Amino acid sequence: MRSPRIDEALAARLHQRAGADRWGVAQDVFARALATGAASIFRDRDPAPRELARQLESLHVEDLALAVACAAGHDAAWEHFVREFRPVLYRSADAIDPSGGARELADSLYADLYGLSERDGERRSLFRYYHGRSRLATWLRAVLAQRHVDRIRAQRRLDPLPDENDEPQTAATAPAPDPDRPRLLATIKEALSAALSRLAARDRLRLSCYYAQQLTLAEVGRVTREHEATVSRHLARTRRTIREDVERHLRDEARLSDAEITQGFEYAMENAGPIDLTEILDDTGERKKSAARRSI
Repeated sequence: MRSPRIDEALAARLHQRAGADRWGVAQDVFARALATGAASIFRDRDPAPRELARQLESLHVEDLALAVACAAGHDAAWEHFVREFRPVLYRSADAIDPSGGARELADSLYADLYGLSERDGERRSLFRYYHGRSRLATWLRAVLAQRHVDRIRAQRRLDPLPDENDEPQTAATAPAPDPDRPRLLATIKEALSAALSRLAARDRLRLSCYYAQQLTLAEVGRVTREHEATVSRHLARTRRTIREDVERHLRDEARLSDAEITQGFEYAMENAGPIDLTEILDDTGERKKSAARRSI
């Protein structure tokens, strides 16, 4: 897989936009990371310069710079990563397994991310697989979900075969849980949280009042000084906007197929527990704002 050549001016601009100097990532090092990421995207062909530039401009370069610095063992970058992303990993682990069983997987990621193992004198950090195509938080959730899936599959391989003398069970056996379910639910929650964060404050206020606080349309209207029919119309529009935004995120950033998106929505509707709208609205701080408005 050949890495495409990155224009120096473009590399310099992205290096500055990423704030890579903050983590001591030199421009040439960052350019190599960009080239490696581009090579993973354009595997079978050489992109035209304009197409390559457009793709690189779409990357999450700030997250990429942090990942490059962490892979290189930059202390300040690593401390920042642990401080900012440990809560992300723990929330994702709790969504995957509410009993807390996935937290040990989250903790075990740190050794691989830091790169304790070496090959040919070079630290082998898991960050080398992050290329900035999605947000770093999204990528971490996907890695954690995949490890959970891998552990389930490994446990299944170790389960003993049934004894030949055992009588066959006549009762219907429940289908085995889909190992991809935690990953799809975690990805949809990430997409939903991102979609909510992009809404206008007034739209988030209506959602918070109606869904999180379970007010009636009339009560929401008194908070927002709108007729209840207007509230209903705005809520319907906002739901459509969220749905479209979530689908775009899943398709363009999480790179899910149409079948995976459909399956993920089905899982989300079966059990809304991992996708708690109250929790997500709490994360944006909107419930506190709405309470403050109501007290005025």
